[in-house]
Amino acid sequence: MRRSEVLAEESIVCLQKALNHLREIWELIGIPEDQRLQRTEVVKKHIKEEGETTILQLEKDLRTQVELMRKQKKERKQELKLLQEQDQELCEILCMPHYDIDSASVPSLEELNQFRQHVTTLRDTKASRREEFVSIKRQIILCMEELDHTPDTSFERDVVCEDEDAFCLSLENIATLQKLLRQLEMQKSQNEAVCEGLRTQIRELWDRLQIPEEEREAVATIMSGSKAKVRKALQLEVDRLEELKMQNMKKVIEAIRVELVQYWDQCFYSQEQRQAFAPFCAEDYTESLLQLHDAEIVRLKNYYEVHKELFEGVQKWEETWRLFLEFERKASDPNRFTNRGGNLLKEEKQRAKLQKMLPKLEEELKARIELWEQEHSKAFMVNGQKFMEYVAEQWEMHRLEKERAKQERQLKNKKQTETEMLYGSAPRTPSKRRGLVPNTPGKARKLNTTTMSNATANSSIRPIFGGTVYHSPVSRLPPSGSKPVAASTCSGKKTPRTGRHGANKENLELNGSILSARTFKGFQI
Repeated sequence: MRRSEVLAEESIVCLQKALNHLREIWELIGIPEDQRLQRTEVVKKHIKEEGETTILQLEKDLRTQVELMRKQKKERKQELKLLQEQDQELCEILCMPHYDIDSASVPSLEELNQFRQHVTTLRDTKASRREEFVSIKRQIILCMEELDHTPDTSFERDVVCEDEDAFCLSLENIATLQKLLRQLEMQKSQNEAVCEGLRTQIRELWDRLQIPEEEREAVATIMSGSKAKVRKALQLEVDRLEELKMQNMKKVIEAIRVELVQYWDQCFYSQEQRQAFAPFCAEDYTESLLQLHDAEIVRLKNYYEVHKELFEGVQKWEETWRLFLEFERKASDPNRFTNRGGNLLKEEKQRAKLQKMLPKLEEELKARIELWEQEHSKAFMVNGQKFMEYVAEQWEMHRLEKERAKQERQLKNKKQTETEMLYGSAPRTPSKRRGLVPNTPGKARKLNTTTMSNATANSSIRPIFGGTVYHSPVSRLPPSGSKPVAASTCSGKKTPRTGRHGANKENLELNGSILSARTFKGFQI
């Protein structure tokens, strides 16, 4: 028998065995008979190869598939190895556990895809942490330079001195890095606060000692920055000024007293509160007296800063109140009607606006002060009294002042009326017809012997003959409308004062009697 025939028979035997084995498996797993027939038909088609494929072609196809699968296996194993290497590198930098996958078996496409996604996530995490590390490192270096600080721990040296790629980007290291930055920033802030405090102290000493501008400009370079050398230079300047202060004790204390008065004014201290600081009047300019003044300044500064909003609110009310009083004064000024350009209308609008604003400010301050008094369990004092009492007192004083001014105007009008009744009313404007009839001295002298009757208290002297009216020299006013000016006589006696009208009143009869010469004492009629 030829060898090919032997191979064919062996193939048939193997096929039969395979079919038997398949049937056993189908029966074992409970495949129904109809499905067994379908599956057997499928096997038959694979064997028969209806496209009349020969055994040799089938072998070739199988070998091609085997080669393709071997290639796929190789590629998957290579990719798996590459992904494992990348995973190892990234996990070492990030201090994370390696990806769990079986290296011995050939990974499926799904397993490789999941592995790729994991490696991509690690890369993104590395990039994010590296960016954060570089940013924090830059800030740490700047803070160290500002503080003149050199790395003194292994971690600080790893951060500042070593290669960035060698730094482990673990969550723990990133957290430690952030903590180090916070510590350095806190030291920097403290250093800045100390430097700013020294600068404030220097400026105060400059002002108290009246240091010239040229000398101040000489140290202008240390008036900014907070490095260690700047802080040291600031401290040296403070020490120098302190020594100079001790040498100019009186001058410094007097400067502090000026500052104290300013704070007293800002805090609305009453006279009693100011007098309570007895050292203010002391004249023994010693170091202990200076310390007392310094302590009082510090106390007042703190007191003002704590209650600054309230004091500023009271100050705003004070300024608004003073402006309101100014407009009130202008509103009561009789000369205000002589203005031009609409100023009167503007002032009236501003006065009305301020009059509405003041109660609103008072209500706001009242609410804030009540809240403050509840928190501090004491009264908020302004000039030695409660603020609302102070406000009520100011309004009452304003009301009384307006009442007093009103009474003065009424009294003035009353006196003016009495004067006009005695001496006649003065013309408001010069008479335009005065020049029609000459006012000659001869005619005036003829009137001296004329008996006047039916004279009224506020009229000029009228002749009974009719004709031109001649005014008494007592009641004649100058064209400007100013007060009457009495003509002097040869006797040199003074004109009766307004306040003495009562002394001559009995000689003035308003029912047609002849005017007594005593009333016009000092005048020639």
